[in-house]
Amino acid sequence: MKFCDLHTHSTFSDGSKTPREIVRMAKEIGLSAVALTDHNNAAGLEEFMRAGEEFGVETVAGCEFSTDYRIEGREKPVELHIVGLFFPREHWVQIADYVKLALLSKEKANRRMIEKLCAAGYAVTFEEAAAKTDSAIFNRAHVAQVLVDKGYAGSVKEAFDGVLKEGNGFYVPAERLSVFTTIRFIGMYGGKAVLAHPFLNLTYEQLRVFLPAAKNEGLVGVETHYSEFDEEQTAAAEELARTFGLLESGGSDYHGDAKPGIALGTGRGKLAVPYEFCQRLRAGRRY
Repeated sequence: MKFCDLHTHSTFSDGSKTPREIVRMAKEIGLSAVALTDHNNAAGLEEFMRAGEEFGVETVAGCEFSTDYRIEGREKPVELHIVGLFFPREHWVQIADYVKLALLSKEKANRRMIEKLCAAGYAVTFEEAAAKTDSAIFNRAHVAQVLVDKGYAGSVKEAFDGVLKEGNGFYVPAERLSVFTTIRFIGMYGGKAVLAHPFLNLTYEQLRVFLPAAKNEGLVGVETHYSEFDEEQTAAAEELARTFGLLESGGSDYHGDAKPGIALGTGRGKLAVPYEFCQRLRAGRRY
């Protein structure tokens, strides 16, 4: 049986491996296909696709977009991640244009976060966090790495669960893209829109409201196989995909050293994403 991984991150967002290293690793572990889905960034795709030719691995050009979804009755929007897969090369430039305003908002939020940390006595600079990524914009994971380097936290996870936890006064969320606008954008420029890790910020009942609305805007798939899912969550995601006529996707959400314990292709050890998921998403139809 063939397998794939349709959700990975490189040094061009918050991963620790270069796009080429991800493809080389995919070859070594026998994956038939691998996608690069850096956060709000397509800058690593050129290197990634060249590596696919070099190592003889099917490479999928993707991007993971951070978006906001407003739920009636809730003051703050919910953050949802939409993965766009199979973007044609000629439309990579449109990805950069689309996320430009979101990245400017992220940079402003980053500067405010660093200011707050410095005011509280943490010796962290904007330049140190920026040096942790090949992307033009760093994120909370890179600040966490600096905190670890300077001994303020024992691990990136500890920094996330402590100093940088939302609500603790230091993390400043940026304004994000609209989820439905993003889904339409992905389809407009030849990509396949997939809801990433569906149970991260939505309940089963909330997904039953969101998914048909999102499908109406062009959503084609949902991740049913994910590193952090247990058997019950996987079964629930599969049932939702069947109910609303969505294709299945899956991936490790591999970040290298930034997320210890999550391996490319196998997640926490039990993940196995059938290569048929990749084939069906590429074709845009169910088998």
